[in-house]
Amino acid sequence: MVTGAAGSGITMTFRERNIPAVAKGTGFWHVPTGIKYSHETQELLKVMMQESKLTSFQQRHLTNCMKRGDPLPVHCNPTSSREPQVPKCVSPPKAFISIGPYGRPHLRPAQNCQAGDAYMREKFRPQPTRDLEKEKERLQNILATGKDKKMKKPQKQPVKVEEEVPELDRFDELVNEIQDRQKFLAEMEGLGQGKLYHGMILTEISQKLHEMELIDKQRSTELKDAMAKSFNIGNKPDPQSTEGDQ
Repeated sequence: MVTGAAGSGITMTFRERNIPAVAKGTGFWHVPTGIKYSHETQELLKVMMQESKLTSFQQRHLTNCMKRGDPLPVHCNPTSSREPQVPKCVSPPKAFISIGPYGRPHLRPAQNCQAGDAYMREKFRPQPTRDLEKEKERLQNILATGKDKKMKKPQKQPVKVEEEVPELDRFDELVNEIQDRQKFLAEMEGLGQGKLYHGMILTEISQKLHEMELIDKQRSTELKDAMAKSFNIGNKPDPQSTEGDQ
């Protein structure tokens, strides 16, 4: 009985409160679907659409959204309202392994295996041999001194550059030949046989002087004067010139 009285008291207190009733189609679970855009907002959107240079399709689509009270889209394609389809990622083809009826992969025949390089042996390549004598000396040095005496590498000798000997001029060669004959005649005179070779040597020297005169007349005259003083010849005529006059 007490419980019933208490329950009826609680009910009376709720009824006595003045709480307005919730209308149908409203409340937390009933969100209004349409949005009413004011006239100023619509005019502002029109101006913005003109300034942004939207296509006629985009302007028409946004105008219809405002008339219906739909929220404005974030993106709008210039020619179609459909969203572009993203291409699907194509996975690479999986490697297919043929399996026999007994659940085992097929084995390759022996001919296919032997056709490759799997059965080819590598050729033996010997390593460079060491000098045994040098190794013995190295071990002896280690046992005697306890240190490994490093072998000095032979130093490369500098390549000798041959000096180019200047070729003698024909005039200089003739001068050397005359000097050789002078020495020979002096040796023969020292031995007391100068009379035997005197005429022959003078003839050869005169021939050399004539050839030198054809090459360089000025130098030949200077050499003739020096030869005349050494042989005491003076201004004797050349044998060849006298023969030519005859």
